Order: sequence, then C-alpha cells, then structure tokens
Amino acid sequence: MSEVDGTERIAQLLRLLPAPPAALVAAAKEIPQTRAEVDQIVSWALADAAFRARLIADLEGALAAKGFEPRPAVVAELRHRLHAD
Repeated sequence: MSEVDGTERIAQLLRLLPAPPAALVAAAKEIPQTRAEVDQIVSWALADAAFRARLIADLEGALAAKGFEPRPAVVAELRHRLHAD
C-alpha cells in the first residue's frame, strides 16, 4: 500500500466516526488561551513572591484581583503547577 493509499484509507475511516461532542470541541478551543493565561500567571508568581503567596493562600481571589476569570481549567492547572515545587 502506498503512502497516498494509506492516507486515503485513514481519511475514509475518520469519516465513519461520529462527530465529537460539542462540549469537547469547545474545551479544545480553549486550550491555547488557558495555556497562555497559566504561563503568564506562573511567570508573575515566579517574579513576585507576594503574588505567589496570594495565589497559594487564595487562588481564585488572587486571579480575580489580576482580572482573570478563575475558570476551572486555569485553577486546576495552577494548583498543579504551584504545588509541584
């Protein structure tokens, strides 16, 4: 089987799959924004010990004070990264 035939076969098989759930598609679209937010917040926390202490003491409150919506994905990732040290 040539590479083109294999690619065409994979495309045929993918078309047979049901569409992904809308919630999964929406969550996947949020990944880049979530990563950027988390990276920015972690960067601030590394540069500012007082901000890091506020994050650890009251994560949601510290995020809101900086203008971030404390979305569950952001909160979960920050908890993981801040307590991984």
